[in-house]
Amino acid sequence: MLHDFGKRWGNKGTLRPGAGVALAAAALAVCLALTGTAHGQVVPDARAGGLVISAGGTGSGFYLQYGERKMLGISGFVDADTRRRIGVEAEGRWLEFNQTANVHAETYSIGPRYHMNFRKFQPYAKGMIGIGNMNFTYNLGTGSYLVVTAGGGVDYHLSHRIYIRATDFEYQFWPQFSYGATTSPMASVGISAGIRVRVF
Repeated sequence: MLHDFGKRWGNKGTLRPGAGVALAAAALAVCLALTGTAHGQVVPDARAGGLVISAGGTGSGFYLQYGERKMLGISGFVDADTRRRIGVEAEGRWLEFNQTANVHAETYSIGPRYHMNFRKFQPYAKGMIGIGNMNFTYNLGTGSYLVVTAGGGVDYHLSHRIYIRATDFEYQFWPQFSYGATTSPMASVGISAGIRVRVF
């Protein structure tokens, strides 16, 4: 799937300016539109209005448009959710494995998330904004860029405090990414899975 995504976007520098922003905005709009379909939630929590704090980590497989690279990484995240299904997610992701030519990337993002509860499953959508750091080929340079992310996934409620993050999908758009002396937007896309633990 990641390889097909790479072919669709083409080689570096071929992404039309603004196209990724439109795609990210559309994906986020779809995610937020899901809020209108939450009527299927079962058994509302009697403690509505409280705050649930969770933290966790995942392993990730990502496609970077820069050099059409397929990379592996890890992430850590913190979720702060109200019992009315609206919350915030903060995430750090480090794509450090399966490197070629010393290229690696990190992103640090925060933004709103919306979740629903269907028995033991908790699907969610999120939209985030943050900073992406890129180490270029053979350590010839580094750069920090704005990153806009749209995504979502499903958690499985294993026990009172433990959730399995069964799948987490993210589309990241780097609108000011630079190739040498020119600025050309870049996209990355990936899937993650891991664990989430309720802190309180």
